[in-house]
Amino acid sequence: MKHKTILMLAFLAGTSPLQAETLGTYLRDGTEPVRVHVKEGLLYCTRISDDFEICNGMENAGENTWQGDKLKNPDGPRWISARGTITVSEAEMALEGCMMGGAICKSMTWPVQME
Repeated sequence: MKHKTILMLAFLAGTSPLQAETLGTYLRDGTEPVRVHVKEGLLYCTRISDDFEICNGMENAGENTWQGDKLKNPDGPRWISARGTITVSEAEMALEGCMMGGAICKSMTWPVQME
């Protein structure tokens, strides 16, 4: 039923549910642009320079907040994923990821890329 509702809302709005809605571009480490978008109801964070998926298909957990177990560190091994929470606003994106049942956690905030 949820999928039918999304399709109906997309039809009424004149958009395809398969189109990505860009939420913004944020600067990882102050220099690396990361495009944040929602596609089919899931959040994706793609480093623009090499299309690396930092967050891949995270689920909506409330207003401007997304959670999932597919958060990756581009500086680490590609096969390691963390459970994480991402909060997106017009000014910044806050990330927190944990591994090993919460024994190892890291958080960071990235500013929006100014045009």
